[in-house]
Amino acid sequence: MAHHAKIENGIVTAVIVTMDSDEDTFADRMLAETGEQWVRTSFNNRIRANFAGVGYVYDSMRDVFIAPKPDCGHAELVLNTDTYRWDCSNADHDLKI
Repeated sequence: MAHHAKIENGIVTAVIVTMDSDEDTFADRMLAETGEQWVRTSFNNRIRANFAGVGYVYDSMRDVFIAPKPDCGHAELVLNTDTYRWDCSNADHDLKI
């Protein structure tokens, strides 16, 4: 089973399951047939850093999905550009998203 994320203005608006046989052709076919942008995502995080979720950003320059920035209230919250997950170095908690 494969998964694809629908992208509108750089934001994931839907994630669906597609057939394995469609994994390499689905996005191109949808673009040609509907004009919609779909990007493959991996439940195992093997491609594009993170499994896409509705509301995630798709950074096409880096070809990664990034979760929305959590509201932890700490200025130390930064995007880790190795994992494309939010890290907070505040000792009050260990936030790994």
